Amino acid sequence: MTLPTPRRTAHPPHPLMRWGAVTLPALMLFATSFLPEAGAATAKAVAALSAPKPMTSPALAGSRVPNLTAMPDGRFALSWLEPVRGARMALRFAIHDGGRWSKPSTIAAGDSFFVNWADFPSIHSLGGNRFAAHWLWRNGAGAYAYDVRLSQSEDGGRTWSPPITPHRDGTASEHGFASLLSDSGSAWAVWLDGRKMAGHDESSPGPMPEMTLRAATITAAGRLLDEVELDDRTCDCCQTAAVTTDRGILVAYRDRSPDEVRDIYVTRREDGHWTSPLAVHADRWHIAGCPVNGPALAAQGSHVAIVWYTAAADTPRVNFAFSEDAGASFGAPVRIDDGSPLGRVHVAMLEDGSALATWLESSGRDALIRARRIAVTGQLGAAITVARTSAARASGCPRVMASGETILFAWTETGASSQVRLAALRVK
Repeated sequence: MTLPTPRRTAHPPHPLMRWGAVTLPALMLFATSFLPEAGAATAKAVAALSAPKPMTSPALAGSRVPNLTAMPDGRFALSWLEPVRGARMALRFAIHDGGRWSKPSTIAAGDSFFVNWADFPSIHSLGGNRFAAHWLWRNGAGAYAYDVRLSQSEDGGRTWSPPITPHRDGTASEHGFASLLSDSGSAWAVWLDGRKMAGHDESSPGPMPEMTLRAATITAAGRLLDEVELDDRTCDCCQTAAVTTDRGILVAYRDRSPDEVRDIYVTRREDGHWTSPLAVHADRWHIAGCPVNGPALAAQGSHVAIVWYTAAADTPRVNFAFSEDAGASFGAPVRIDDGSPLGRVHVAMLEDGSALATWLESSGRDALIRARRIAVTGQLGAAITVARTSAARASGCPRVMASGETILFAWTETGASSQVRLAALRVK
C-alpha cells in the first residue's frame, strides 16, 4: 500500500498479580453494557473511517512487540523485536517513505534482552534525522532484574550511539515500562523504577517496597541530566505514556493509593518544574494487583487526548477524554468501547484535532483490535475493526500512529510463529 509522504508514605501489601500471571478473566469479560446513548446518537456526525488495508510487513516470522513513530517529514518508523541466530534477539527498525519500507536495520542485538508482551521497546523521532530508541536488558539473575537501555541516532538510523541507562542506581532490580519523547532538542525518558525493591525477598513478611515513577534528560552527546522521582508509589506494571505539549512535557501513568485505588494520574513539567500528580478522573478502581493496562496520550499544542482502561465498580470500560490546557485539566470522560473491552489502549491525534483511539475488545475466544474516531466536540464516530487477534498476552499491545491523512496500525499476530502485522487507512 502506498502512503503519503513525594506524596504518600503508607505501605500496604505488595500486589499478588504480576504481569507474568495476571489474567483477570472474570473481570475482563464481565461487562454486558453498551455505549452511552449520547455517543450513539452523535456517531453520524463524525466522518466514517474506511476499512484499514493490510500492508506488507518488513518484520520476519518470530517478530513481535511493534512500536511506531512519525517523522517530521511524514514518514513512519517501525521498531520490533526479532529472533536472530538461536537464543539471540535483535531490536530492528524500518522506515516507510510513502511507497515502501526500507531494508530493516538493527539497533541492538544480544542474548540478554528482557522480552515481555507488556513491557516493550520503542523508537521515537527527535526531529530531523534524529532518533532515540530504548529496550530492556537483564541486569541480574532475578526474574524482574533488568535495565532500560537507550541509544540515539543522528543520521536517520544508519548508526547508533553506545547504549546508556537513564537511571544511575545500579541495582539489580526492575526498570521498565519506559516512554521516550523529545523536548528542546534533548531526549527524555520516563520509566517505572524498582530500585527500592532491590534485595527484597517477596516471600518475607511485611510490606513490599514501592515501585516509583522517574524521568531523566539525555542530551545529544549522551549526558544524563535532571533525573527526578515523579511519584513515589505507582502501580507496578502498567505502561506509561508521555507527550510534548506547547506548555512542556505531560506524563500519564497508573497510580497506586495507600488503599489500593489504581486510577490514571498525570504530571507536567512546566517552566522547569514538575507539578504534583493529578487524577485524570476519579474512577476509584480498587484492585489488589496490577491490571497491566496503562494509559495512552497524544498531543497537538495544548490539545491533548488520553485514553485508558478501568474496571471500577466491576464494569470494564475504555474511557477517553480531551484536555485543552496541555493536561492541566481534562473534560469528563466518555466511554468508547463496545461492552467487553480487554484494554491495551493506544491513541493518535489527527490533523483536524480529532483523535483515533484503539483497544482490544473480547470476541468469543479471540479479540478484535477496534478503533474509533472522537471529534474535538467529544462526538463519537462508528467503531471499526482493524484486525482479529488473540486475546492472550502474546498478542501484546497494538499501536497506532498518524501522519497527515494516513493512519498506520501495528500489532503482533500469534500462532505457530508470531509476526508483526500492519494495516493503514486514509482520513480527511
